[in-house]
Amino acid sequence: MKQRLIFYCTLLTACLLTVSAWAQQPQPPGAPLLLPNAPQRDTNTNKTNTTDWKSGEARTSYRQLQSERIYTPDTTLHTFHRRRFTQPWYRDLGNHGSPSRSLLFMPEDRLGLTLGYHVFDVYGYMIDSLYYYNTNRPYSMFSFQIGSKQEQTAEILHTQNIKPNWNVAVQYRKITSPGNYIAQRTNHDNFNLSTNYQSKDQRYYLYGGLVYNKEQNDENGGIVNMLMLDSADYADRKNLPTRFQEDGYSARRSPVSNMHREFSMLLHHGYSFGKVDTAYNEDSTSYRTELTPRFGITHRMQLSSEKYMYKDFRPDSLRYDQFFQYNFPLNTTTDSVMMVQKWLKFDNRILLNGFIGPREKQTSFSVGAGIRYDNFNTEFATGNISTGYYSNYVVGELKKEALEPGQWSYRANATLYVTGEAAGSSQIGGEIGKGIGKTFGEVTIGVQQNLNQAPFNYTYYQNQYDTITASFNKESITKAYGRLDINRYKFSIGLTNYIISNHIYLNELQLPAQYAPAFNLTQLSLRKVFKWRSVVLDNEIAYQQLAGDGPINVPQLLGRHQLSLERAIFRNLLKIATGAEVRYHSDYTPAGYSPFFNRYYYQTAYTVSNTPELSVFFNFKVKRFRAYIMLDQVQSNFNGGTNNLKITDGYAAQDMAFRFGFNWALIN
Repeated sequence: MKQRLIFYCTLLTACLLTVSAWAQQPQPPGAPLLLPNAPQRDTNTNKTNTTDWKSGEARTSYRQLQSERIYTPDTTLHTFHRRRFTQPWYRDLGNHGSPSRSLLFMPEDRLGLTLGYHVFDVYGYMIDSLYYYNTNRPYSMFSFQIGSKQEQTAEILHTQNIKPNWNVAVQYRKITSPGNYIAQRTNHDNFNLSTNYQSKDQRYYLYGGLVYNKEQNDENGGIVNMLMLDSADYADRKNLPTRFQEDGYSARRSPVSNMHREFSMLLHHGYSFGKVDTAYNEDSTSYRTELTPRFGITHRMQLSSEKYMYKDFRPDSLRYDQFFQYNFPLNTTTDSVMMVQKWLKFDNRILLNGFIGPREKQTSFSVGAGIRYDNFNTEFATGNISTGYYSNYVVGELKKEALEPGQWSYRANATLYVTGEAAGSSQIGGEIGKGIGKTFGEVTIGVQQNLNQAPFNYTYYQNQYDTITASFNKESITKAYGRLDINRYKFSIGLTNYIISNHIYLNELQLPAQYAPAFNLTQLSLRKVFKWRSVVLDNEIAYQQLAGDGPINVPQLLGRHQLSLERAIFRNLLKIATGAEVRYHSDYTPAGYSPFFNRYYYQTAYTVSNTPELSVFFNFKVKRFRAYIMLDQVQSNFNGGTNNLKITDGYAAQDMAFRFGFNWALIN
């Protein structure tokens, strides 16, 4: 353990020093932040020999790693009121920040060895999905949301270009909610830091990122009897008895809790060779450097760690009867059930890059190899088990992005593990798209095939009283998809088909299992927006059809419809969007939730049939300030206030809730 800690700290220090050294080199008066193979699209960083770089209108944009597409911060009102972490089809356990899953089936997108805890993923920052900003003025964004039952979310972002070709961004988010029911508190902290730099001649570029996520969830085990929700005797939901309720213990906290913590660090940098030109304007008062790359080399290093912890400070023998038999003393304060699993990953790869075509329409290709070290450690009250694995893999990619309307885009990529514990695991995919006219829309089709082993927490679980081990064949997931977006008519349609074999899941006993036969799942999604003057009707529908007996829980039909009035008033000084939204799904048997394993499991005993969810909202915007006021779960007030949305056995949505939130952008 001590050696791993020294190894971890040494690598972290070395990488941070590397980033600092590159960033502190003498900088030019300005250079595009785009990747070397990207055409000049973002003019925030154009060098000039006569004017100040910070002059002119404030501009802020961002991009994601390994993409040339440039985006600007969202300033729309149409869906501003929507609960951020349940989009588009996610469902939590009835409390803000609680374990979440998508009702529209999405398999785990894993490659190589993984730990396997994902119910909090929607709340955290992902190291591969960070935003890398570019702004000519310091830009800050503050968001805050408060709701009934002391629900709160606060988030702050600050980014600025220290020099025209070097940006730093930092972001922090806090989520906390005691919950509508007894002992279901959530408490999350999420942080990320990103930086991007490009040299004067555009040959060298660097992207760096840090991510820290910590999610904590008190487990009440669910409501003892869901029929109690319909009783006026429990109008105060805090009086509903829950499975993990303990006499004499705090009514606000549960003796049972889950915690997931993650730290990741990424260094992605490279150097390109090619022709560098200097372009001047007509009167030679300003200029910019343009590189047309032909060959390059990229180095990517990622260091990450995850920690999962389950604690029960007041264990009950009946609570664990289906897993192990042990007679805990009644209301014990000396015995406990505790399990900790940790995952340390170090990934290092080198890529050789090539570029074909003119600067504005380049096709890039890359091939390379990498080495990974994974260490899994399980700790329990009486000991710990630790295992380390080395793996080698090869990667390749061919890519062209559509940066202008009407262009073709295509991508093909492959990753294959050739040695180590993950040998034979692979991910292969391809996609092609085409813009239809300048403003009409875009069509995209693609296919992807994953072959991967089970996550570690499916194969080994141990506390001081019980050990669960299992072995599985590799799971195969083949996905074919297509999408058509017609912007002119505000219409989109998507079709996705999954073929899954050797499906790995938790069965009805909440134990790891594998379903070997192949089964098929088809998904169709539609969206159409109608607009007449200031009236907007936004319709979204998703349909899922399972062929075969695959052990997954999904509703067949999902829908959401929003009717709103959207216009500018008071001489365009105030913009508003106000109306109502309905969300529903067809009757189905939902996945159950297992607090012991912090995962959802397959079940067939409990079926939900709900009244559609209803919310009303008023969104408004003044300059860079946006805010909303809404009533959520309005339908829960029907039938005398006993019509709470049922989520799964033991869990229901909160009562009708008032929410207020705002988002304020500040530019110096």
